[in-house]
Amino acid sequence: MSFLSAERAVAIAAVLQASRVCQKVFQKLVTIEAYTKSDKSPVTVADFSSQAIISTFLHKNFPNDPIVGEEDSDALHGESGKALRDKVLSSTNSVLDEPLDEQKLFETLDRGSYSGGAKGIDGTKGFLRGGQYAVCLGLIIDGHVQLGVTGCPNLPVDFKEPTGEKGCLFVAVRGQGAFQVNFSSLVEKQISLAEVSSVSDATFCESVEEAHSSHGEAAQIASLLGITKPSIRMDSQCKYCSIARGDTDILLRLPVIRSLLIHEAGGVVSDINGKPLDFSLGRTLKNNKGVVVAHSNIHSQVIKAVQQVLFSK
Repeated sequence: MSFLSAERAVAIAAVLQASRVCQKVFQKLVTIEAYTKSDKSPVTVADFSSQAIISTFLHKNFPNDPIVGEEDSDALHGESGKALRDKVLSSTNSVLDEPLDEQKLFETLDRGSYSGGAKGIDGTKGFLRGGQYAVCLGLIIDGHVQLGVTGCPNLPVDFKEPTGEKGCLFVAVRGQGAFQVNFSSLVEKQISLAEVSSVSDATFCESVEEAHSSHGEAAQIASLLGITKPSIRMDSQCKYCSIARGDTDILLRLPVIRSLLIHEAGGVVSDINGKPLDFSLGRTLKNNKGVVVAHSNIHSQVIKAVQQVLFSK
């Protein structure tokens, strides 16, 4: 049995079910009721449901593992939370063998309060606009990501066929490579970053939301590198998946994860100083500044251009 094989299987099953529920929620809700957190990012039925589903899978199979989640149950309590609570229960229970009652739902969501991993949707604004969003699950052991599964319910299976079949998982275990799994077939296909002989031939992948990364500084960096191709913009951690399978080549998240999949697909993930991302401090990554992703043969050139733009001011 290979390293983390049991955890890998459970993670794939959990993220697949959570992702499918997200697809159903989007298709079913004509008017999506979004609860807005204090940080102004929208939280939908799909956010709560996906975290509840993943938490249920993890607790059943690995009851002693702590969970880092994005949501808690506060918004679902009382009369004011009843409408949202009923929708979350309905969507969550549609894929669980043992349905949750209200109290179990609260406990399941609040199980994700460990400070520092599973999470709900990344890219809820993308979800609301019908763009890209991701359901993300990672296993961190002693501060290092060892397993990652990302579900991209709205991502085309083939980048060259944007109106074709959608919905795929991306899976990586340290030392075992990176794989894409389509929702429909569940067949695994190994993926890798595109070989880029010259950095000027590369394509940037950027956030849709400019608040997530400076588009202006990214344009300056592209100019320094001689890159003329238009950037591909998409929401959420689907950007990492897009790079991992060779759709695009460089991702910058400049100051204003995901690293395992890129590593196993032949790339490098660091902060803007070239330092590896440090997950040992929990949620904050406070030892790092920004994120730079690129193929190993051009990563150092990208770092040099990033530092030239950011530190010359």
